[in-house]
Amino acid sequence: MSRGPDKQFDPDEALGKAMQLFWAKGYAATGLAELQTEMGIGRKSLYDTFGNKRSLFIQALKRYSDSVVHNIVDELMRAGPPLGNVRRLLRALEEEHSIPRSTGCLLGVSMAQFRTDDAEMAGILRRHMKRVEDAFYRAFKRAQKAGELNADTNIRDLARLYMGIAQGLALIGRVQETPAIPRSIVNAAITRLDSA
Repeated sequence: MSRGPDKQFDPDEALGKAMQLFWAKGYAATGLAELQTEMGIGRKSLYDTFGNKRSLFIQALKRYSDSVVHNIVDELMRAGPPLGNVRRLLRALEEEHSIPRSTGCLLGVSMAQFRTDDAEMAGILRRHMKRVEDAFYRAFKRAQKAGELNADTNIRDLARLYMGIAQGLALIGRVQETPAIPRSIVNAAITRLDSA
């Protein structure tokens, strides 16, 4: 998004601020007045640039999803042993979601607030999960070709498992009391890889 000639604010920066607020509070608990204050824009500018609150939220979700998926793909597709990349990603997620007051994942927070009867939102969230699943699938496919995984391992099931682990770590991180819990989850996930 580029700054238009009639804009007195940077839409990219404003969207980033909205994303952070939605991430911290969730969709339902975030009010328009609060968004305006956080973004530093008036109601008319918000509606003219982003549409209504729901439209703004969807744009924030897509921006967040693109960033998360990009980071996951970058980590999983590094040079070197594919399972080494998976282990490194899991340890990075463990560290990220073990810090005090972890904000977890905007997508995870959203999954808790929307259901399948909201077809548009459910579709956005499903697409995000599928992108993460596919990133793990490609890593496991490379690992299978490299002989790191047994030829009969169902790598689609494995990819779905690790997508669920990554998503679960983000949600648990919002309420965990001790880093021992994310560490235990990741230890078990890594052990599972070693036996696949």
